[in-house]
Amino acid sequence: MKRFYKEVATGEAAGGWQVLLDGRAIKTAGKAPQIVHSRALAEALAAEWAAQGETIDPASFPIRDLADYAIDIAGPSQATVIAAILRFAESDTLCYRANPDDALFARQQAVWEPLVMAAEARWDARFVRVSGVIHQPQPTATLARMEAVLGELDAASLAALHTLASLAASLIIGLAALAPDAEPEALWQASELEEEWQAQLWGRDAEAEDRSARRFATFKAAMRFAGLAKG
Repeated sequence: MKRFYKEVATGEAAGGWQVLLDGRAIKTAGKAPQIVHSRALAEALAAEWAAQGETIDPASFPIRDLADYAIDIAGPSQATVIAAILRFAESDTLCYRANPDDALFARQQAVWEPLVMAAEARWDARFVRVSGVIHQPQPTATLARMEAVLGELDAASLAALHTLASLAASLIIGLAALAPDAEPEALWQASELEEEWQAQLWGRDAEAEDRSARRFATFKAAMRFAGLAKG
């Protein structure tokens, strides 16, 4: 699509801030007013529009896409979004380890176990660790506790978490990424631990490396969005 505007600005609106293109307010993909609660987030949204050249690249709007998801979906359909995110607790990657006599197991214990233990301490929940790939349900009490944790999040945090948990295949990593002092590289490396292990054993694949880099960029964008939404 050809760029159709000249000036990009932000302005106050009822309930928050919005982006203005040539003085006209932006709407979401669902045609709702795109009003966010944080001025910092509005400025980040405006920066995405300002960065476009003569042609608009739809793939270069990760913050806008998350804002739209928060407004159009996470807010109005909170229960549905929470149910989708909760699936990453039911089969959290960090709970599935190699057999104890496998060299990979030691790496998983060193990297994953501290994250799982921190989540258990923070959320007062117990996660079952499994050796092998056969699914084992998490305790009903754990899933109920994590559902309650998700229910306390606002729409913006749920939007970010939906992306974070999906990319990491882990609710534990997704929630850890919402913390203000979270380190994107460390959390992403944890989520990619098994892929990195295979690469070290069998060599790297350029296509897989490029795909991982794109996914990491999306992961960082979701973390940034969550932070900006808090102001």
